Amino acid sequence: MNNSILPYQTSFYQGKVRDVYTIADKFIVMLASNRLSAFDVILPCRIPYKGQVLNQLAGYMLNKCRDIVPVWLLKMPCPSASIGLKCEPFKIEVVVRGNLTGHAWREYSSGNRYLCGNKLPENMFENQFFQNPIITPTTKASAGHDEDISPEEIIKHGLATEDEWQNISNYAIQLFKRGNEIAGARGLILADTKYEFGMYNGTIMLMDEIHTPDSSRYFFKEGFNEIITKGEKPEQLSKEFVREWLIQNNFMGKPGQIIPEFSENFIIEISEKYISLYEKLTGEKFIKSEIDENEMFKILSASITDTIETN
Repeated sequence: MNNSILPYQTSFYQGKVRDVYTIADKFIVMLASNRLSAFDVILPCRIPYKGQVLNQLAGYMLNKCRDIVPVWLLKMPCPSASIGLKCEPFKIEVVVRGNLTGHAWREYSSGNRYLCGNKLPENMFENQFFQNPIITPTTKASAGHDEDISPEEIIKHGLATEDEWQNISNYAIQLFKRGNEIAGARGLILADTKYEFGMYNGTIMLMDEIHTPDSSRYFFKEGFNEIITKGEKPEQLSKEFVREWLIQNNFMGKPGQIIPEFSENFIIEISEKYISLYEKLTGEKFIKSEIDENEMFKILSASITDTIETN
């Protein structure tokens, strides 16, 4: 993406999968790209329509949660782009887990019974539900890997005050409950997800995207308990299958490891899984956008001007 093309632009930042433009030091334009990341590494492939899926699904989910917490999003002028309020982010990723899966399972199966200040019960098995959802926050690294952190360490290191963390964690649990209500109505289980929060004019606000396949793991509800009790892998909708494929091909983002090559068929499969999750979660048909970059920036420029004039 061109990083100096939008009106009133004051800065630009490229994240792992999003390009973020600051507008008049008050707003941001967030472009969801087709880049794919795993283990905090940007992978050398582009997934068709992934950015559109992430942006539209995030908008759908954010709008379903406005009654729980203030939300950064103002408008979505393009299928892959959103405009919202510029917040000062807390340097924390708030991960909520309803099931022992993914990173939590890898830690547990290695013998670790403490995760981000949570004491985990003995004799749990992979993908089992926790008695109640747990929060396992991580640091939000500007480069390299995020690291697990406990609430006590968050407060000690000044990443949030005690009151701020209490509010953030309460919001996170409510959002996770809402996410599972939405998923449950569509025959899915929201197993784990992450949220990001920031401050805007003294108010804690939900930032970024929520409940998308990049930040969340979904399982199919039907037969789930029977499947995991047998020790079998439940079917899921998330990008965990990409992580598992990378692990099988000896890549976990560690120094010296070589990223395996993605075949064209695998790239198509990933794209289809993203689209499938969108349709499954929203109940809506996904319409592939063919707007090119030049047209998108024209639409964004007009929308930014309108946003500046009306705010």
